[in-house]
Amino acid sequence: VHMMRYRISKMRKAFVHRLVDLSPSLEESMQGILKQKGMFSFINLEPSQVEKLKKEYAIYLPSNGRISLAGLNENNLPYVAEAICN
Repeated sequence: VHMMRYRISKMRKAFVHRLVDLSPSLEESMQGILKQKGMFSFINLEPSQVEKLKKEYAIYLPSNGRISLAGLNENNLPYVAEAICN
């Protein structure tokens, strides 16, 4: 359990840093994600943005913007972050 918790924490930090690198204007709104714990986080996406992620990038998440941080890894994290910032 400790290893999984560590991996999710690492992905959470890397995800936020990648988003902020791609779009510095997100820095303030993403800081709350760093304080959260658990496998999921809510990111501030409109349902239309979630739909775009599904149709154009094959990234699936509920329309409320809840993302599975446990589903991120070093290989797919850049793709997901770039898709969110587009």
